[in-house]
Formats: sequence, structure tokens, C-alpha cells
Amino acid sequence: MALTGLVREKLSIKLTETFRTAVAEKRAKLEYYHVEYNDTWELIERVGKNTTEWLNSGFDNLTDIGKIFIRIGSVLTILVVQVWWAALLIVTFSIPLFWLAIRSGKANYKASIEAKKHTRRADYLQDLLSGRENVEERALFDYSAEINKRYKEKYFKAYNIDFITQRHYFVKMRGSGIITTVVSIFIAGVLISPLASGEITIGMFTSIISAAFGLVRMMSLELINTTSNLAKSHEYMHDLSAFSNLSETLGAFDLPSDNVQEPKCIEFSNVSFAYPGTDLVILKNLNLKLFAKKHYAFVGVNGAGKSTLIKLLVGLYDNYTGDILIDGKNLRDFSQGELKALFSIVYQDFAKYQISIKDSIGIGNIQGVSIQKIMDVINILGLNDVISKLPEGLNTPLGRIKDRGVDLSGGEWQRVAIARSLISRSTVHILDEPTAALDPVAESEIYELFDKISKDKSTIFITHRLGAARIADEIFVIADGHVTEHGTHEELLNKGGIYAEMFESQRGWYA
Repeated sequence: MALTGLVREKLSIKLTETFRTAVAEKRAKLEYYHVEYNDTWELIERVGKNTTEWLNSGFDNLTDIGKIFIRIGSVLTILVVQVWWAALLIVTFSIPLFWLAIRSGKANYKASIEAKKHTRRADYLQDLLSGRENVEERALFDYSAEINKRYKEKYFKAYNIDFITQRHYFVKMRGSGIITTVVSIFIAGVLISPLASGEITIGMFTSIISAAFGLVRMMSLELINTTSNLAKSHEYMHDLSAFSNLSETLGAFDLPSDNVQEPKCIEFSNVSFAYPGTDLVILKNLNLKLFAKKHYAFVGVNGAGKSTLIKLLVGLYDNYTGDILIDGKNLRDFSQGELKALFSIVYQDFAKYQISIKDSIGIGNIQGVSIQKIMDVINILGLNDVISKLPEGLNTPLGRIKDRGVDLSGGEWQRVAIARSLISRSTVHILDEPTAALDPVAESEIYELFDKISKDKSTIFITHRLGAARIADEIFVIADGHVTEHGTHEELLNKGGIYAEMFESQRGWYA
């Protein structure tokens, strides 16, 4: 028994290690739209979570069902030799049970998927009630009672989905199990007459009845429960197979190329785009040109297509029509390594890595990072004062995961994100509204700082607030999926068009 357990544990560890690594690598290679598309993201989440438990469960169920079949085979042999028709009766009436067990396992797995939609929301609400990040507002607004009410609603919706499905199949399987037990009692009744007439001995009668009831117990309890669990594991493996067949980005693990030069011209020519799975066209015959060492601003209201334009430029989507050309070469012909060397982005929802500030900046250029380069960027961005106050300097963990971790202000987090972008070897730096959470004046200061330290680089600012746009060499106004105006700040004001109207409406923000 100890040897069997040791072998099982070794196999389990090996399987877990192999599958976890494979799943992590697959996730890293997936085409970007799978992450943004809700259905495939839910599939990715299902496969990625509890991998160990599913693999161990499947392995255990396969082992158990093998043992059960061996035992059932032994008992069936006894019955067939002594009373063949009894064995046939029990097996015949057990087939519906076996079928129900498979249906039950599949239904329970699908119910858990449906329930998960509610438990995800419930988990979020629970975090609002108990999470560390919300403690101040929780005390200030006293919303706990209302949030707790909503949490219970979501929790019980999920619970009811699981419970109703399990109850449905439990009743059916228990009913079928009772019928199989009745068959065993019928067999016992039929054998009483041969026992009374002396055709069979009391010992044979006892062994037949014992075998019959033992077979019923194994068929209606052990085999059925194991089969149901195995069916759930099979559904997970089906999801795992679907996940493994998701399309990948070719060269996803390529390192930034060393032989990429700063592009002299980036051109969008009649580019149109709709997100996969939707009919809404976001970009419509968009045309523009960007030149080296210039600072550009893309402005427009939320939803105009500014960030979508950037997603296409950096290669996250390639299902657009028209052409994106870099020095005359089609963007689709660039490798991932070349694209990584061309562009670095500070996103609106930039990552706040809960690691040391040194590593949080350094991951922008893992292959070529050094303490000196990190310090140079820190000096440029004025982060010296922040770091001098940290208990462990550059090695201080950021965030609140570790006991000695230190949280930063919004502006400080943004400077760290910009430092990460600047330390990269990329030739074009992009700010995609990373300052949206700041007030307009603070936002302008961040953009002006970025403009100052990027004088010899090509930069693109994305914003719907125009205070920062004034520093750009050229401004593109994006509306309804295409460029409606472009020019310098003064030129666009003099035109009296959309930009001028937007700027006038925001003028008070910067007074």
C-alpha cells in the first residue's frame, strides 16, 4: 500500500509540473484577442485554476474505476457460474444508472461553469467587505450592509445552480438504485423455492445473495459515484483540449531584436478594424503618417478609437483591412522580436508590480538592465526623493503583499511605469492615457516631464484631456474611427473645429 501511494504521489507531482508549465506557456503564447474575448477568457481561467486538483482527481478516478471493475468482474464470475440470469438482470438494470452517472458528471461541470459567473461577482463583493484596499471607504461610507446583501444574492444564485442540478440527478440515480436493489430482492425470492426443495444448499443460497447485493452496492454506489466524477474530469480535459487549440502568436517568446532602427515613417493607409466577434467598426479608413523624433498626440472622446489604433500599431491585432507600414514594410511582416524592439507602452491600466522598485523598473529591459541604468532613469524622473525615504531603498518591496512593503501614491506609481518604459530599448515610446486617474494639472506635468526626457525619441501620447496635447509637434483628432483634424495646437485652435471646441470646454481645468 505504501509503495502504491508513493508511485501515485510521484506520478501526481510529475503530471502537475508538466501540465502547469504547459498551461503557463500556452497562456503566454495566446493571441491577444483571446484575452479580451469574454468566452475564451473564461475558458482560460477554468483551465488555469485548480489544475492540480483536476489532474489528481482524474488520476484517482481512473485508478478507482479500474479497481471497481476488477471487483465487479470477480463477483459477476461467481454469479454467472451459479445463476447466470441473475448476473444478467443486475447488469441490465444497472446500465441506466451508468448512463445517468455520466450525464450527472457532465451536467454538474456545466452547472459549475454557470455558477462561476455569479461566484466571481460574489468574490469581488466579499473583497469589498474584507479587503485591505477598501478599508478607508468601507468605514467612511458604511456600505457593508448593502454590499453584504448583494454578496448573499450572488452567492445563493451560484449555490442554487449547483444544488438544483445535483438534486435532479441525485433523485434519478437513487431511484434507479432502488430499482436495482428490488431486482436483487426479486432474485432472492426466486431462489427461495430451489432452496426449499433442496436443489441448492443454504451455503450456495447465501453466497449467491451476498454476491448479488454486493454487486448492486458496487454498481449503484461506488461505480456510479466514480463514473460521475470521471465524467467531470473528462469535461475538464475537453476544456483543456479546447484551450490547447486556441490560436497562438508566432514568436511570442522572442526577445527584442538587436538590429532594429528607429523608424523614419509610420503610415496608416485606409485602415479599418472591428474587434473579433463584433460587427461594430471601430476604425474606418483611417489614414495618418508619423515621422521620426517627433512628438504626437492622439486626442478624442472616450471610445473614439485612439487606444484601438495603438493596439494595431504594436501588433496585438492583425485582422484589420488596409495597411500599416513602417518605412514601407508591412507591419504584418515584422517578427514579434522586432515589434518588441520598436515599441514600449505605458497603458492606462499599467501594472503595479508587487516586487522591489528595482525589479519593477528593471523588467522593462531584463536582458540589458543594470543598477546604473536604473539610477539614471530614476534621476531623470525625479524619483530620488521617493527612494531615499524607502526603508530598503531600491530593494524595498512595493505594494502590501509583504509585511515590509510600501505603497506609492498614484503619481509615483506612474513614474515607476514610465521608468520601466524608458529603460527599454524600444525606439518609439507610447503613453496610452496612463494619467487618466490624475487631475488635469498633474496629468499635464507628467506629460511635460515625459516630453522633456524624450526629446531625441519618437513619442505618442493618447489622451482625451487636451492640456497635455499642447506640447506635441502634431495633434491628430480621432472621431468616429478616423482622423477628422490634425495640426499643431495653435493651428487646430485657429481652425475652430472639434479640437477648438474640446479645448474651450476644458480650459477651466488648467486655469
